[in-house]
Amino acid sequence: MISLSRNDNSILSRWWWTIDRWMLATVMALFVLGLWLAITASPAVAERLHLDPMHFVKRQGLFLGVSVTVMLAISMMSTVTVRRMAVLAFPAALALLVITVFFGPEINGAKRWIPIGSFTVQPSEFLKPFFIVTSAWILSASFDGSKIPAKRISLGLYALIVALLVSQPDFGQTVLISGVWFAQMALAGLPVIWIGLSAGMGVVGVGFAYVFLPHVASRFDRFIDPQSGDNYQVNQALDAFQSGGILGKGPGEGLVKLDLPDAHTDYIFAVIGEEFGAVAGVMLLMLFAGLVVRGLAHLLEEENPFRLLAVAGLIMQFGFQALINIGVNLALLPSKGMTLPFVSYGGSSMLALAIGMGMVLALTRRNRFIKPQRDLLGWRAT
Repeated sequence: MISLSRNDNSILSRWWWTIDRWMLATVMALFVLGLWLAITASPAVAERLHLDPMHFVKRQGLFLGVSVTVMLAISMMSTVTVRRMAVLAFPAALALLVITVFFGPEINGAKRWIPIGSFTVQPSEFLKPFFIVTSAWILSASFDGSKIPAKRISLGLYALIVALLVSQPDFGQTVLISGVWFAQMALAGLPVIWIGLSAGMGVVGVGFAYVFLPHVASRFDRFIDPQSGDNYQVNQALDAFQSGGILGKGPGEGLVKLDLPDAHTDYIFAVIGEEFGAVAGVMLLMLFAGLVVRGLAHLLEEENPFRLLAVAGLIMQFGFQALINIGVNLALLPSKGMTLPFVSYGGSSMLALAIGMGMVLALTRRNRFIKPQRDLLGWRAT
């Protein structure tokens, strides 16, 4: 048995004594829960598509193995390495997003994916964590008296990303990235008047989307007046929660997964509600909330502006995405294809979230016993 003492100066030992093990355990629990729910919810979907009943389970297991490995590797990096990785990966993710907009296949009226063999990659998922960390690095320059127009540069990158996302179109990702970016700008010292103007611009943007994007207008109309259009998936989800009650019908006994085409992805929370009940749904919500609160708690004594902005942005992205998914399942928000972090089926989403959470774990590491050493890539830790 390997002993990891505080006097051991190896990479693994330094990682073990500096990582937030509660956050790590929570993320691993979500990974395991996601695989378990894939076994429960996806066979019915696979059979409807004339696939092997374990098709999605096998792929989810593959995604899980790669994602956990990537997350743990990133969590061992130093602050400098995380920043460099994000800044180098951001242009590549942005280029893939441009390729998707102009050359990607159109699926259900949107260009969001790039086919690679038997898999499809959604570049916008990977763009989110890299943009958040890159924006944090740019905005942190304003804290050291630098004359670099940090906020303007960050605004320019944000505007470019929003333009590309709207071109796909992907209104949900646009709203998610906008919320996180505005929060980062507020933390970076954006004047209150500009925060108000930004909020007003956001409302105007939603109005333009409603007027010029028919699918957005349709979703808003159906949300405001359920009788104005097809709300099949939302109605099925609500019926599932009602059928599950407090304690649920039992593992494998749910019926919603037999009818909902997205039962293993966007509407996995409805499967949880039907088979495990409201108690399990609340417990899962508390798990997400605990992870978010734990991550933000690390920032209470944070003195490094880059780490503060990066961790705050990454944690808020994680929390907002969970809230959007759950809100849609409960008919509290307009319908939007957004996965439940680490729980829904999906390779791009799981791997991108693992990258983001790996960076959170790396940036919140606290070493009180050992002097900084070089990290996995040979760069000096900070």
